[in-house]
Amino acid sequence: MTAMPKLADAAGEEIGDLVDLSRYPIDASDPPALSGLVERVRAELAEDGCCVLPGFLTAEGLAQARGEGAALAPKAFFRRLECNLYNSAPDPSLPADDPRSLFFERTSGFVSRDMIPADAAIHRLYVAPALKRFVAACVGRPEVYEYADPFAGLVVNVLPPGTQQPWHYDGNEFVTTILTQEAEAGGEFQYCPDIRRPGDENLEGVGRLLRGEDTSPLRRLTLRPGDLQLFKGRYALHQVSRVEGGRARHSAVFGYATRPGLVGPLERTRQLYGRVAEAHILAERARQDFGDGLIR
Repeated sequence: MTAMPKLADAAGEEIGDLVDLSRYPIDASDPPALSGLVERVRAELAEDGCCVLPGFLTAEGLAQARGEGAALAPKAFFRRLECNLYNSAPDPSLPADDPRSLFFERTSGFVSRDMIPADAAIHRLYVAPALKRFVAACVGRPEVYEYADPFAGLVVNVLPPGTQQPWHYDGNEFVTTILTQEAEAGGEFQYCPDIRRPGDENLEGVGRLLRGEDTSPLRRLTLRPGDLQLFKGRYALHQVSRVEGGRARHSAVFGYATRPGLVGPLERTRQLYGRVAEAHILAERARQDFGDGLIR
């Protein structure tokens, strides 16, 4: 008799086949069993804007996620773009060395959530209440929510050899990722924690970094397949360097919002996924500023 598939279920708690719960007891009903892990993550996020939990996935979970990434990669949307950190248009009134005048090539691809099957391991993880509770505790929020966006929230980032994800900020305050397949060479995650803060773009410091005049804020991170990364990407400039060798780099990106109903910006959605839905058009009409005084 064929076993029934396990499906993405926002009320489902069964993730023991995917997550190493003996090492990372994110499903613990006993708060002290989890508090030490949460405190560790919070401390690292406060100090460096980034925390990595090595071997977060079980061997079975990683095998499933790796296979899913390989199967989904051909569905990725690719669009070569020259873009700056803020996804803004060129402004001839700005100085040539202003960071808003510096444009970089983006060549990575994305598989949108509507293309990821309900029985995929990464889909089951994204909607799992235990993971949402854990992420919320780590970022100091009472609750986090799945995106209402039909394309975003859960995506697969695909970087074949020769592609890169250039310097950028995330639109959301924080993001959770799991590397499912590493590149043979290149594909290094590089970031500058807290290089900007609410109300302060620090254009001078960002410009010095991008021009190579001051690389002291730069951090380099070696991720392994199955590692979970929590990252405060709205305030940390970051990139994935050009992938080299014969193997693509795949990662699952779990985006959570601090308020329900979040839908991504219309033009940004078109850039990343090549299309928009009615939800994006309606959300754009009602778009509100993030509220922290930053460009994007």
